[in-house]
Amino acid sequence: MPLTDMHIMIGGEAGQGLVTIGRLLSKAFTRMGWHILVTQDYMSRIRGGHNTFSIRVGVEAPLAPRQEIDILVALNAETVELHRKDLGAGGILLADSGFAPVGDGVIPVPFEDLGPRKMENTVALGVIGDLVDIDAEVLRRLIRETFQRKHPEVIDENLTTLSAAIAWARGIRPATWDGLSRPIGPEAKRMMIDGNEAIALGALSAGCRFCAFYPMTPSTSIPLTLIAHGDAMGVVVEQAEDEIAAINMAIGASFTGAPSMVATSGGGFALMTEGVSLAGMTETPVVIVVAQRPGPATGLPTRTEQADLEFVLHAGHGEFPRAVFAPGDPITCHDLTVRAFHLAERFQGPVFLLTDQYLADSLRDVPLFDASNADPVVPGVEDADVSVPYRRFAVTDSGVSPRLLPGKGPHLVVADSDEHTEDGHITEDLQVRTKMVEKRLRKLCGIFSEVVAPVYEGEERPDLLLVAWGSSAGAVREAAFHLRREGRSVATLVFHQVWPLDPSQFLSRLEEAGEVVAVEGNATGQFARLIRRETGFAIKKLVLRYDGLPFTASYILSRI
Repeated sequence: MPLTDMHIMIGGEAGQGLVTIGRLLSKAFTRMGWHILVTQDYMSRIRGGHNTFSIRVGVEAPLAPRQEIDILVALNAETVELHRKDLGAGGILLADSGFAPVGDGVIPVPFEDLGPRKMENTVALGVIGDLVDIDAEVLRRLIRETFQRKHPEVIDENLTTLSAAIAWARGIRPATWDGLSRPIGPEAKRMMIDGNEAIALGALSAGCRFCAFYPMTPSTSIPLTLIAHGDAMGVVVEQAEDEIAAINMAIGASFTGAPSMVATSGGGFALMTEGVSLAGMTETPVVIVVAQRPGPATGLPTRTEQADLEFVLHAGHGEFPRAVFAPGDPITCHDLTVRAFHLAERFQGPVFLLTDQYLADSLRDVPLFDASNADPVVPGVEDADVSVPYRRFAVTDSGVSPRLLPGKGPHLVVADSDEHTEDGHITEDLQVRTKMVEKRLRKLCGIFSEVVAPVYEGEERPDLLLVAWGSSAGAVREAAFHLRREGRSVATLVFHQVWPLDPSQFLSRLEEAGEVVAVEGNATGQFARLIRRETGFAIKKLVLRYDGLPFTASYILSRI
């Protein structure tokens, strides 16, 4: 019986065209109606090292990566050595006939006979395409689109190589190979996007006008995506000399009325923390994206982890309100970015998006984002809406003061990083200090009233409740699916906002479950500890992962 879900891994060295072949295959699957989840594993070096590009393709949308491989494409011998052990029953290994091992399921491919060495990835594309019944014309069309900016002879040479590979592959299918179930058909138009691209599009939907950054994996593709659309959308993107400059540029741009963001990773965010406090004290809106990777220090720059939660929660000196979102897929990346911009403007301060390398680099097929109802941020208030004399930091019941943009009207706008009076001038009046601290903290009540509730799935009062946040959500939901199929009573509780927490939204779920297990990508259970601090409820069992790889359902199931 054909598989309804398949895992294809392509392995080789950087420079062998893994990403090109992987993206072409992923697009072909998407255009023919399958759903995909792509994960990439690459070394932290400019060139060389062992890399993989993995596509999980299914009739239903895959929720998480899978360990067991159905087709392993080895572009070098090291791939065979490292990953052959992960081939499942009936799995196929495609390897160059020069180093292909002997054994069941091994198909030696004469790459040199089917095309030039520089086009071995195109050979692999043709062979895989035939094995999984991808329409050859879809592949030809994708090759034309991919190489249309190059000379026509490059397109022709690739098409010739592709045809030779497809013709050769027709006779190599193992008798036991049933292939992949056909999708019902292409759904409404969909796009292939990763988490960082979705964050960038969310920023554009929210009216972002300025982004500053210093390149740092895995956050860099956010500003790069904004740069690609910058001229058309009126966005200025500045590569600063370091992260300190980047966040201060964003605060300055926001102060003058440009909705602003910065994107970085743990090490870069460490440098930004003084700027976070500056945004808190000057009550300036700014969206800060922290794409987590394993630390401390440089750690594993190209791998994933969820270990910066407590860092982001407490970054910056002094006390001031903040909100922290943790998206789990491209759709929530887009929607929560829009929400972050609006929340930052409404409550005038820093708002965080806490993502990670797995989410940043993993591609999925999603419906086209509907931008017809985009609601861009409108910075500041109008002159007519403020009392005279104007006081930038007027003490209010909500803690939110009227924010005039400097230069937009006749009023003087004064702000200072020192403690200040209502009109923005420096003060050491300790009574004023107390009032200003209390004013700023009152904004947390407004933020609290808009907390995004965690998503609960499953029956009421389950025997087992799995708790997750951010990108771990997919693997947790898939693990719960397998347990329910075995007859277990299981539910999931997924948080996409991790600060502030509103216990009324979830505490009863924790108390009513027979057993609660927290699943987190760190070594100490940071979110479980935060829940205990805020509610008094102790989650006694943890499933943790901190080897740099994303969660899979099998990893979770093996530890429950």
